[in-house]
Amino acid sequence: MVDTTLSAGFRRNVEQTWGAAGRAWLSELPGLADRLMTEWELSPVGPLPLSMNWVGRVRRADGTAAVLKLGVPASGHLADEATALECFGGRAAIRVLARDDERGALLLEEARPGTPATSLTPTDDPAATAVLIEVIRRLHRPAPDGVALPELSGRIASFRNHLRRFPGDDPLPRHLVERAAGLFEELCASATGRVVLHGDLHHDNVLAAERERWLAIDPHGVVGDPGYEVGAMLYNPDPHAPGDTVLNAVEARIEQLADGLGMPRERVLAWGFVQAVLSEVWSCEGDGMVSGRPLRLARRLLPRLP
Repeated sequence: MVDTTLSAGFRRNVEQTWGAAGRAWLSELPGLADRLMTEWELSPVGPLPLSMNWVGRVRRADGTAAVLKLGVPASGHLADEATALECFGGRAAIRVLARDDERGALLLEEARPGTPATSLTPTDDPAATAVLIEVIRRLHRPAPDGVALPELSGRIASFRNHLRRFPGDDPLPRHLVERAAGLFEELCASATGRVVLHGDLHHDNVLAAERERWLAIDPHGVVGDPGYEVGAMLYNPDPHAPGDTVLNAVEARIEQLADGLGMPRERVLAWGFVQAVLSEVWSCEGDGMVSGRPLRLARRLLPRLP
């Protein structure tokens, strides 16, 4: 049997995000994990840190290492993740070894040694940014016709829902959300291409590996403008940590991203602002609380918007 011991924090994350569906999934998780271990001929190796999904290191029947990932199937987020990874085809991203969308299950290639690009930022932030630039350049390709992934433009609904729910400046300054919503629509309308996006590409989602030097994990899976990809890395890694070390690196990151991706600096800046506000909008969807650093980034970038 696989160890599905769950922390109170993990249970709380799942229940707050998915409510009754999350609670039902948590109760079924031990049995589901055991059934999949049998069906996919896996043996447990060890646990991995948990946030919103259950993940564990496993070994396949042929002796190769893999990762079993289980999530609330009603959300569909793991199906989008699997589809995005299949579109990437192993280029700068881990491979999907098996999927069961109905049960919210993925069997994934394990990136080993699995050290995140976060390890580079304390001593050489430009080197870490260069890693993410190279990953973006290898990941991006035109979206296939009929690909089963959501459109980036659909995320305008998050801004609109927030503005309806919160008519004033609490928990987020209304003018910031309004500006970000308008700019988001402008950027989508002026998209320079339509590619399969990782959608949450930052230092903790890029791991050192053997098949390629660096592999991306945990994509959101969305289709739209290539510039969207740069936003999450401007307020990461670890947006909840104290201090402004990451924010103090933003100017240099923006310049490096623009040069490395051949993207206008103003567009990098605009997507950075939009995604910082969007991150806080998503944080507010549950308990109405902001996370902090993305909001500080948005305020820092606002005076410099075109």
